[in-house]
Amino acid sequence: MMAAVIDSPLRRASGSLFGLAYGDALGRPTEFLTVAEIHRRYGPTGPRELVGDPVLVTDDTQMALAVAWALREAPTLTPEAVEPLLRRRFLDWAVSPENNRAPGMTCLRACAELSRGVRWQEATQADSKGCGANMRVTPVGLLDVDVDTLAGLAQLQAGLTHGHPTGLAASDLTAYAVRLLRDGVAPADLPALLIDRTHEQERTYHGDWLGDLWRRSGADSPQKFVARGWDECRRVLHRLVTALSQPDDGGDPCRHTGEGWVAEEALATSLYCALRHADDPVAALARGATTAGDSDSIAALAGAFVGAATGMAAWPAAWATRIEYADQLTALATPWD
Repeated sequence: MMAAVIDSPLRRASGSLFGLAYGDALGRPTEFLTVAEIHRRYGPTGPRELVGDPVLVTDDTQMALAVAWALREAPTLTPEAVEPLLRRRFLDWAVSPENNRAPGMTCLRACAELSRGVRWQEATQADSKGCGANMRVTPVGLLDVDVDTLAGLAQLQAGLTHGHPTGLAASDLTAYAVRLLRDGVAPADLPALLIDRTHEQERTYHGDWLGDLWRRSGADSPQKFVARGWDECRRVLHRLVTALSQPDDGGDPCRHTGEGWVAEEALATSLYCALRHADDPVAALARGATTAGDSDSIAALAGAFVGAATGMAAWPAAWATRIEYADQLTALATPWD
């Protein structure tokens, strides 16, 4: 087991979960706008103020909460205990009247199959590596569990809807990044550590968590199945390193690491925002929201990363009482702090 984090002064778990919701909310109205349109509406720095009371979020936060509650309710963090709870929470989300925030079709299709009671390995959308796989995985990174359990949980919650190996690997890396930042790793060191993990895990198939999912792909072996995902993630992380080594022109980060509609690009582009603005968390959110791609997911993950690094005090205090689902965010994050 990894050592427990004693973190109450910084409240990094709260910073991360609330940061995810804040980024989601800032990116919600900009998701389908061009950067030029965002600049005309919000100015050159993008949106930096939350609007509304409550401030509405999207399915990104809703599904992160579903994952978090499933983890909280699990009597043990094993595949047998967690899978039915994730299934139930995802199905509750799918039929909720609050699920009216343009949810991803991959999640809806997979939930329709899960509702029929079929095995999740058959219900999942095996060819999808959309960012829905990792937009919701932050709670896994906030648990005090060993790295193998973290990987299993991250990949299982992704696999219920997104069965592509890159969706699994990107979710693993996203949760791992949250864990490292919460444990105090310097943000600048993160890309190299994540690249190292892609090499370490390249042939590791977590069969106890994933079962026979690999067979859906037509791959020759479980090892070849997962290797594809780690390779795609590694390539985009190298693009991230190259982008960070160059002067920042303040432009759309999607030009460097992709628009974030797929899981590995959501990971890399949100990391770009978080690392470029590690000393200004609100600017990290605004940068993620000022993109031509999946702005809410990019900003949400950027908020999860920078919030895990800096803690709850990094965010404007007044935001915590206005964000939608504030009561659930507090109930979940407080024990993890």
